Amino acid sequence: MAGLHSSSSSSKPTLSSSPSSSSSSRLFLLVTLLPLSLACFAFVLQWRGGLDDPVTHWSIDHHEFPGMVTTQEKRSLRRSVSDSGCVDLLGQSRSPSFPYFRNWKFDYHSDLKPRICITTSTSAGLEQTLPWIYFHKVIGVSTFYLFVEGKAASPNVSRVLETIPGVKVIYRTKELEEKQAKSRIWNETWLSSFFYKPCNYELFVKQSLNMEMAITMAQDAGMEWIIHLDTDELIHPSGTHEYSLRKLLGNISADVDVVIFPNYESSVERDDIREPFSEVSMFKKNFDHLLRDVYFGNYKDATRGNPNYFLTYGNGKAAARVQDHLRPNGAHRWHNYRKSPNEVKLEEAAVLHYTYPRFSDLTSRRDRCGCKPTKVDVKRCFMLEFDRAAFIIASTASSEEMLQWYREHVVWTDEKLKLKLLRKGILTRIYAPMVIIQELREAGVFSSVVIAAHKSPSKNSSTADSTSGITRESSQETGKRRVLEFHLDVDGESQASAVPPQSPPGLEATQMEP
Repeated sequence: MAGLHSSSSSSKPTLSSSPSSSSSSRLFLLVTLLPLSLACFAFVLQWRGGLDDPVTHWSIDHHEFPGMVTTQEKRSLRRSVSDSGCVDLLGQSRSPSFPYFRNWKFDYHSDLKPRICITTSTSAGLEQTLPWIYFHKVIGVSTFYLFVEGKAASPNVSRVLETIPGVKVIYRTKELEEKQAKSRIWNETWLSSFFYKPCNYELFVKQSLNMEMAITMAQDAGMEWIIHLDTDELIHPSGTHEYSLRKLLGNISADVDVVIFPNYESSVERDDIREPFSEVSMFKKNFDHLLRDVYFGNYKDATRGNPNYFLTYGNGKAAARVQDHLRPNGAHRWHNYRKSPNEVKLEEAAVLHYTYPRFSDLTSRRDRCGCKPTKVDVKRCFMLEFDRAAFIIASTASSEEMLQWYREHVVWTDEKLKLKLLRKGILTRIYAPMVIIQELREAGVFSSVVIAAHKSPSKNSSTADSTSGITRESSQETGKRRVLEFHLDVDGESQASAVPPQSPPGLEATQMEP
């Protein structure tokens, strides 16, 4: 009995431990699976857009980086794209990458503040003008005044440009030239030293006359800022939260009339560049954005035997607040007939100038000018030393000699020198414009604009000419009236000489130190 009792009593702990072990296992399984299940549930909700991440609410200013949009916004954007009937021509399904992307046409209308316009005089084709226009639309420009001639005025190109919202195409017709011949500029002294000279001087005067007309158009359209740019230049609004030109100019003090963008110059690394905006990422910084010792200490290395630090100009471009009595002061600056404008120079933002980025630029510039390729005659035609040397080479050398000269003077092939100047800060890498334009191209923006323009019912030439003629007539008559209002208001201050393209400081500047 004692043995039996002992046996039964010894078996009790074994029997009682079995349910306890089982419940412990279940409890452990529950504790393990419950957090995993909750985590999976939260992940599914957030992925479907049903749960906001609280981290996004911690930011004080609640701003997002470019390209960061909520899932709900992405859905609405996708719906808007599908509703508009746009098809991704490259067969890709992608949501817009930038916060300013509204639809395939970037049709902003009047909801962007401040309202910014760009004016240019161009003969470039669509391969250059389309990326140029849409890049600036991405950073906040709403209106473009394109004074076109040559290839840009051809039917296949102008037809596309006219379909882009916010783009105003002005043709260089006989009527336009007659109107500009009556401009008050011809009776003033600030531009007179550039009159009646060929090539670059003629272009400089033409740009100033076009800028004068663009001011009137900008006033009529309610623009707040106007910028003159060439189609081989891009605004680089560095230092802003969203890479936004609107943010940049919106933060400018109300008493500032003109904002100067120092220019950076492209430094190409190959001689076979085809699309500079998408293939060039290295730029040489402006003197204004460098320490003086760094600039002059590396001047000889940076020039590489060329006449100046930059191949072409180094005095930047400017944006002007649209106001009464505003006038151009050459292609690089603005002035006012009634006062000396208050100017500020930006410390981070710049104009990226793609200078001779393609080997073909040598011959294309040569073909636009009929000067003789002599050292004496080129001074009549070109303002800058490098342009003169390039014209002579393009006019006298063989193709092989031209290519060799281009590699020596334009292309950066010395890796050690590049690395040295990058470390010194003379050279810099800028990828934002390249990425934006590549994204626009891959999204089918450029190709869809071209296809849509050619699918739309074509206007006959007479109707198009009469319509554009009416537009030109009204804008120019308005300009003529406004000129008459202050025609007699001419003093020494308003006659400040036009600012031509100027080279950056040379080594001789160090000898002029007080």
